[in-house]
Amino acid sequence: MASIVKLASVLGTVLLVAGCATPDRYPVSGEECGPEDPVRTMDTGATDCVPAV
Repeated sequence: MASIVKLASVLGTVLLVAGCATPDRYPVSGEECGPEDPVRTMDTGATDCVPAV
């Protein structure tokens, strides 16, 4: 049971840190996003998130 609590706390910490990234920087690398980055013009409606069953 203690290992589950440790795992949950580590995962929670990682999610909190990832959520603190500024919108002008990539969350993992910390590099600044430029105006020509393809991420800025990415169409999120084109993705398909159907869970595999």
